[in-house]
Amino acid sequence: MDKKTFSYALITMLMVISACSNKEEARPVKNEETVQQEEKPVTAEEEEVSVYPLTGLEAEGELNQRPVAVMINNHPKARPQSGLHKADIVYEVLAEGSITRFLAVFQSEIPDTIGPVRSARDYYIDLSEGFDALFISHGWSPDAQEKLESGEADYLNGLFYDGTLFWRADHRKAPHNSYISYENILKGAKSNKYETTADVEPLAFLSEEEVVNLKGEPASKFVIKYDKSETWNVTYEYNQTKQSYSRFSDNEQTVDLESEEPIQLPNVFVVEMEHTFIDSYGRRAIDLTSGGKAILFQNGQMQEVKWENRNGRILPVKDGEVLKLVPGKTWVNIVPNIDDAFVIQTQ
Repeated sequence: MDKKTFSYALITMLMVISACSNKEEARPVKNEETVQQEEKPVTAEEEEVSVYPLTGLEAEGELNQRPVAVMINNHPKARPQSGLHKADIVYEVLAEGSITRFLAVFQSEIPDTIGPVRSARDYYIDLSEGFDALFISHGWSPDAQEKLESGEADYLNGLFYDGTLFWRADHRKAPHNSYISYENILKGAKSNKYETTADVEPLAFLSEEEVVNLKGEPASKFVIKYDKSETWNVTYEYNQTKQSYSRFSDNEQTVDLESEEPIQLPNVFVVEMEHTFIDSYGRRAIDLTSGGKAILFQNGQMQEVKWENRNGRILPVKDGEVLKLVPGKTWVNIVPNIDDAFVIQTQ
């Protein structure tokens, strides 16, 4: 090989090596950029926040607790009650005469002590079925007994567990002194082979922006009358600082017996349902299915709406659409006649 040919071959080989070297050096830069893109941290806005299905509040515990629905006494001798302040949803409904009872639905948090527990009526069972809740009562009406014994709902009844799962408080007299704990509810569920976890269908809730932009008529204070006597009157007053309604019975604020924590409600829903007397004792049948007039209170304002039963749940509806709730707890007052029962007051 002459010098000219050798020089040409050497130059060609060096150019090939240089080109290959440049390609190899470029590859790590490209791969490094790809890795950096893949490892880019997720911002807080991009993170999905888990919320409790029945309050819409950010979850701090388990999301799949099965709801527990407890019949709670509202006789003056049973006030103040234990555990109501932790219920996600409470239905207040006439039981007999002018006496209301509560069906308290617990899911996001369940208190250690709940009560006083009272006897069931069939329509309270129907309300609990909208949440597939484990139903808790102490006693029952004939219609409620028929429903429960036929297997319509899983239940624990103090008639069969008095002194075991249920206990009698010494500071009150029967029938206003029956209590149960969540620990005992779980024991009863286990012994009866009831499920204690569930995928709970969530309610619809407003965003922070939607809450701020809510429109309605001012309603900072109003009264629900279940009777002419103030004993059975319920008053709600809006607390601007806490952005929720405080509740009063017979002019006494509703608080928890043990902690003295007050009831605070972002949503109060008053619904009119047909009530029919069915016996001389004053028990009623209540139409939970037909829908009708209702008033929804949120953010210190009121809206006249309709109520509908959607899959067992009593929900506010306007123009055919289910309205969203303010995140937090909800109280539902069921009345025979909304015009007679509802009185708005100005402060």
